[in-house]
Amino acid sequence: MTESGVRGAKPQRVRPGGRGARVPGWMVPTGLIMLSAIPVVAGALRLGELAGGAAVTPANARFFATPLPVVSHVIGASLYGIVGAFQFAKRFRRRRPAWHRMTGRILVVCGLVAALSGLWMTVFHPRPEGDGDLLAAFRLVFGTAMAVSLVLGFAAVRRRDFRRHHDWMIRAYAIGVAAGTQAFTQLPWMLLVGPLGETPRALLVTAGWVINLAVAEWIIRRP
Repeated sequence: MTESGVRGAKPQRVRPGGRGARVPGWMVPTGLIMLSAIPVVAGALRLGELAGGAAVTPANARFFATPLPVVSHVIGASLYGIVGAFQFAKRFRRRRPAWHRMTGRILVVCGLVAALSGLWMTVFHPRPEGDGDLLAAFRLVFGTAMAVSLVLGFAAVRRRDFRRHHDWMIRAYAIGVAAGTQAFTQLPWMLLVGPLGETPRALLVTAGWVINLAVAEWIIRRP
């Protein structure tokens, strides 16, 4: 290339945080797995409690009375969070499109199981101490939003609308892994103030969903 050609070439600009910015491929799925690990561990402890015949207390009596919904919720949400994280590994996804399609179908089922079992428990389980009407209402809103997002994402890919499929699946995943974020939104209050009352708990749990959805929308809409 001649000197004049070099001078005439326009340098390509990469906007910080834009789609042209390079992020190591392992960082996103690793971060999502770490975030999902919090509810996965909590769920595993709950399943161990049920399988091991732990003492029935006011805090866990509802799970012993009807174990199927909570077992379904823990397994569905755990698979959805951990396996779903690998859908954000772009190179892996592009190199193995068949894997992406196969696990995508499994994840839709896992996500729907997690969302619908969560809705069932919100409606039919006795509310534990600290959970009031406000939190129940928010659980119904975001649980329904997750299920609807999964259905819309699946419908979009069936008609080969990959852009909308991508967007709806990101929203569904953001809602589905919010339990990890909710641990961080509640912890400062518990350390600085003390036990959570009904209203603070409802607002701080909801903050976890809102934060995740805000990040999801930023990812979807960034240039």
